[in-house]
Amino acid sequence: MTFALLLFTFCLAAGLTHYFASPQARLNLLDTPNARSLHTRPTPVTGGIAIFTSLAVNSLIAAFLFNLPAQPLLWIAISTLLVASVSLIDDWRTLSPLRRLGVHFLAAYLLLAHGNLWITEIQIAGQLWHLPSVLQILGSLLFVVWWINLYNFMDGMDGFAGGMAVFGFGSLAILGTLAGNSLFVGLNLLIVAATLGFLIFNFPPARIFMGDTGSSSLGLLAAALSLWGSQSGIFPLWIALLIFSPFIVDATVTLARRAWQGEKIWLAHRSHYYQRLVQLGWGHKRTVLTEYVLMAACSASALFALNLPMQWQWIILLAWVGIYAGLIWGVHRLINKKS
Repeated sequence: MTFALLLFTFCLAAGLTHYFASPQARLNLLDTPNARSLHTRPTPVTGGIAIFTSLAVNSLIAAFLFNLPAQPLLWIAISTLLVASVSLIDDWRTLSPLRRLGVHFLAAYLLLAHGNLWITEIQIAGQLWHLPSVLQILGSLLFVVWWINLYNFMDGMDGFAGGMAVFGFGSLAILGTLAGNSLFVGLNLLIVAATLGFLIFNFPPARIFMGDTGSSSLGLLAAALSLWGSQSGIFPLWIALLIFSPFIVDATVTLARRAWQGEKIWLAHRSHYYQRLVQLGWGHKRTVLTEYVLMAACSASALFALNLPMQWQWIILLAWVGIYAGLIWGVHRLINKKS
C-alpha cells in the first residue's frame, strides 16, 4: 500500500467529515441530546459515511492498482456494506432491534461462509481446543454479531471509537507486517487512515459523531480482520481480543451486569465504565486520553506476548485479568465516594 494512497484516504475522509460537520451539508442527520446522552447539543452523526466512503473508494483504487485477490476482500466488503446500509437507515429513522439484528446475522453468515472465516478451534497461550460443528457455527455467528453491536455500544464518548480503531487496526497492521502479509497490512492501514481523517473532527470537543453507520461497520471490520488474521496464521485470535479488550471488557461486563439486574439490555443507557467516568467529572478529554493509554498498553503487551514462551503468555493474560478487575473496582470506588 503506497503512502500516497493512504494520504489520499486520510484527506478524503477529513474533507468529507469537515463537510458533513458543517451546517451547509445537504445530509444533516442530528443526534439530539436526551437523558442517556453525554453530549449537550445536537450533533451530526454522519461521520461514519465519511469513513465508509473514503475506505470504499480507496479500497477500489487499491484493488485496481494492485490487482488484489477477491477472497476474502469481496465478502468483507459485501458484509460491511450490508451493516453500513442498515445502520444508515437506523441513523435516519430508528429501526427495531430485531430488524437490525436480522441484517447483522445475515452479514455475519455471508462473511463467515463465503470468506471461509469460521472459528473451528480456540487457541489461548499455546493451548488448543477443537470445537464441535454446532459450536463452530453458533460461536462464529455470535462472535461477529457481538462485535458489530459492542462497537456500537462503546461509541458514546468523543474520540473513543475512532481512537480504538486507530490503535486496534494499527496494531493488526504491525502484526501483518511482522508476518509479511502485505494485503492484510494494506487493508488495516486504509481503515486507520480513513478513521484518522474523521478523528480530527471527533476529538473532544467533537463537532461530529460517526453514528451507527461508522461504529457498526468498524465492529464488523474488527471481527472480520481478527478472524482473517487468525485463519491466516498471522496471530492467534486471543491476541486480537487483547488488543481490542478496552472495548470488549467494558461492553461485555456492562451487558452482563445489566442482564443480571433485569434491565432491558437493548435500550440506550449511561452505565458503561467510560460513561461513568465522564459523569464523575472527568470529562470527555481526560477520560478518552486515559482510555488511549489503556489501548496503547493492551496493544503493546499483545505485540510483545506474541512470540513469548507459553508460560509468559499466560502470565500476561492473567495480569490483564487482574488489571481489568482492579480498574472496574476503582471506578465503583469512585462512584461510591461521589454518592
